[in-house]
Amino acid sequence: MEIAYPVFITVCGKDYLVYIPDLKIYTEGKSYADAIRMARDAIGLSLMTKQDFKESVPEPSSYDRALSMAQKDADEEMDFSQGILSLVDVDVEEYRKKHDKRMVRKNCTIPYYLNEQAEKAGINFSRLLQEALIARLGVH
Repeated sequence: MEIAYPVFITVCGKDYLVYIPDLKIYTEGKSYADAIRMARDAIGLSLMTKQDFKESVPEPSSYDRALSMAQKDADEEMDFSQGILSLVDVDVEEYRKKHDKRMVRKNCTIPYYLNEQAEKAGINFSRLLQEALIARLGVH
């Protein structure tokens, strides 16, 4: 799933503060490029978590809706609606492949003689299974 959310970036001293109204997320960067990278990471993590917990993924807002949300969420110290509005895209499936490194235990049954030979050869069963699945599924 590829998705692009409106993101507001406001310079505050040496920091580039980021607000993603659709997800109610705040982050920051050291430059505009870093702020966009941090926004992409925050969006990817948020959407991956929502998928994992079977929560709905909000549709990206229009410019006017994003501006309205930013104005509504403004306070005396910060009004992100005065910042730069950009769209930040994330391919959630690619993000998951890159960042979701959780391991899952699987029980596997093989003939005794194969187990003996594989152990003598020093074969790592987990690595071998991963390599075989990657090859079979054509995953990069």
